[in-house]
Amino acid sequence: MGCFMTEITLANAGELWAVQRGRMSQSEVHSVTLEAMPDTGAWTLIINEEIQQELGLNIVDRVDTTLADGSIEECGLTESVKVCWKDRWADCNAIVIPGATDILLGALPLEGMDLMVDPVNKRLVGVHGDRRLYLAKAVNLRKH
Repeated sequence: MGCFMTEITLANAGELWAVQRGRMSQSEVHSVTLEAMPDTGAWTLIINEEIQQELGLNIVDRVDTTLADGSIEECGLTESVKVCWKDRWADCNAIVIPGATDILLGALPLEGMDLMVDPVNKRLVGVHGDRRLYLAKAVNLRKH
């Protein structure tokens, strides 16, 4: 399977919540549109420090992260980011890898947007076609 890039828009999810609560205006929300590489081997969204700063994201934790070369590095985990691809979106935390040259769109945001990688045509496609489907397991609770 070859690598490919796709256009996504990232926004500071905390600021979007502040807009909904009337605490700031939409024009104040930090967002950026960029090219990202879908990577099902990555856990979540991977960004660099430049994107973190451009989005005004705070680091909420430090996490050990396994890099592609097998080394382990402690990296920052950001507050929530809204990831948008076409008409789909998902919220997730991002891992900040200092000096990263590629932005990676990992498994959590892909799953959250009901997307999968089409390795033959090198593109993202909806798991359930054009309709985004939220999956949840229902538990049948009955009174005895």
